[in-house]
Amino acid sequence: MTGGAPTDGVPWFDVRDPDFSITSAAVHAAREKSWYARTDYGLAVLRHAETEELLQHPLLRQGSVSWLARNGVTEGPLADWWASWVLHQEGEKHLRLRRLMNPAFTARSAAALLPRFRALAGELTDAFADRGHCEFVSEFAEPYAARVIAVLLGLPEPEWPVVARESAVLGLALGVNVRRDLDRIERALAALYAYADELIADRRRREGDDFVSRLVRASRDSDRLSGAELRDGLVLLIFGGFDTTRNQLGLALETFARHPGQWRLLGERPELGARAVEEVMRVDPTVRWITREALEDFTFRGLDIPAGTTVQIWSESAGTDPRVHGAYSFDITAEREPHFGFGGGVHHCLGHFVARADMTEALPVLARRLRDLRIGEGAVRLPDSGNTGPVRLPLLFTPAP
Repeated sequence: MTGGAPTDGVPWFDVRDPDFSITSAAVHAAREKSWYARTDYGLAVLRHAETEELLQHPLLRQGSVSWLARNGVTEGPLADWWASWVLHQEGEKHLRLRRLMNPAFTARSAAALLPRFRALAGELTDAFADRGHCEFVSEFAEPYAARVIAVLLGLPEPEWPVVARESAVLGLALGVNVRRDLDRIERALAALYAYADELIADRRRREGDDFVSRLVRASRDSDRLSGAELRDGLVLLIFGGFDTTRNQLGLALETFARHPGQWRLLGERPELGARAVEEVMRVDPTVRWITREALEDFTFRGLDIPAGTTVQIWSESAGTDPRVHGAYSFDITAEREPHFGFGGGVHHCLGHFVARADMTEALPVLARRLRDLRIGEGAVRLPDSGNTGPVRLPLLFTPAP
């Protein structure tokens, strides 16, 4: 499923091209011609109905497990950690890990943190709300995401720069230059391993009712997490929770800046915070594609898919499919079909309750304080593929009285 553009009339995209955008008009036009496109990585699924079905398909496994190998990284600390992810397990091993980890990720435990998330959002916003401008990533999205992780894990919040710095470097593993950046990535991984080891040792000495203590208890049960599973899972949580929340908050502010009426509405009706999160993740998800891999040959909608084929779900294309949602609109009061920003099927994001909760609290606080939101000069974005978001996002606004 690689090579030059096919001649069978099926759309084709070179996703390695630095100018390629997964949310471009060209991708949306391709969606009108075909439910899928071909790429230099494999198939790309463009429509909602096919996405929903394929995310549940029994002959597709999680595909990102092969990402490092496809980019020339087949051994070493990063490859070992990558292979350990609960996301990359299948069958009984996957079910076992989710069963042991689920008690730490409940809706109830996330709800208990809502007042702290709200207070944190207010504290960070206070630092710039009267100025009329800010650099949103460094002044809000990054410290908020890192301190949310600190709150969740029971870490001293002043240590958030360590979480942010090492997680940001580890995020380079998701890019096409992973082999070039391997030394930096593995140094960051080693730092987070050391951090996790200290945290686990501390909770074993003085167990409490926090998130890490619940995972430590899961490592003591008869059907338990091994020491390596606990350590690897904790590093994944630190990295994943920071990276996705930081990126998604930046994307949310970009999206609302393009829809000022919806931003005003959110400021007036903070109870729409949860709806706002879902709508942003439908039209502008940080996880641009969800990867699956065919376990064996099968046929889907008349297309023969050989074993080993990479199948990418392009989440924004599926989430904005006019066959389901009509002509493009951004409306935080609308009832929508589920989006795919947290994946789907058996690999649906384990931490989605926490991710939804922290953004649900942050966005209304910002909307109340930062009026007439605009994007200033000098914004910088990650490539519009894989996982994306702003690296630098200057914002201009009118301070609320």
